[in-house]
Amino acid sequence: MQGHMSGRHQSPHRGSSVEFAEYRKYVPGDDTRRVDWRVYARSDRFYIKEFEADTNLRLCLILDTSGSMAFGSGEVSKWTYAKRLASTLAYLAIQQGDAAGLYASGPELHCAIPPSRRPTHLMAINESLETMHPIAETGLTDHLHQLAEEIPQRAFVIMISDLLDEPEKIIDCWQHLRFRHHDVAVFHLLDREEINFDLDRPYRFVDLEGSDAIVAEPQMIQERYRAAVSRYLDALRAGVAQCHVDYHQVITDEDYEQVLARFLTQRLGLQV
Repeated sequence: MQGHMSGRHQSPHRGSSVEFAEYRKYVPGDDTRRVDWRVYARSDRFYIKEFEADTNLRLCLILDTSGSMAFGSGEVSKWTYAKRLASTLAYLAIQQGDAAGLYASGPELHCAIPPSRRPTHLMAINESLETMHPIAETGLTDHLHQLAEEIPQRAFVIMISDLLDEPEKIIDCWQHLRFRHHDVAVFHLLDREEINFDLDRPYRFVDLEGSDAIVAEPQMIQERYRAAVSRYLDALRAGVAQCHVDYHQVITDEDYEQVLARFLTQRLGLQV
């Protein structure tokens, strides 16, 4: 990421810093002060030393607060899981000297805390997370397009959502964010029952983003439901490959600390 404040992470940009990156051949116009004369003495060729440039990161957390995030068949709902992820990521960013901000998307964009690296900023983010609740229908895709234009500088955008919308709309948002040069990561939160649909008696299903409800025999619709979920996930994966998004499907009975550790390790380019 670009900026004038130094964080604790490496940048893909080359500059003059403490950490050596690589050698490259000298080309006319290069600063001769960066020529490695010891290499020249050994090889009779000019080589330039390049270093990693330390820069600051702007983390923008986009949290889905639509009604479907309140669902949870186990001890932890998608909403509780999302808040844990958002709070921890904000803490990690601010602790290492980077900026973190929070945007909450429900029917309206009802929370917009711009990124800041001040330690007191973390308190504002956590207080907002504490008072928010998932309600009503989603406006996530509209707000993603809005934020793609409004976030003024290149940023690391992390979406935390169950992505319950048409895949084409979600992929269009990813393309917009990538077009604006943002680095995009997605935590796709799913309850295990949403995947397995392993129910053995009639249930009353309630639309958490509306007022509709139906009574159905799950075993009669399991095959069609699972096929629909499979098509939906396949469409999202195709969009991930197309848009070069850092996508992570997360089941909410997974330990969120392990999920974050795996995410951060992969961001470092290491094998888990």
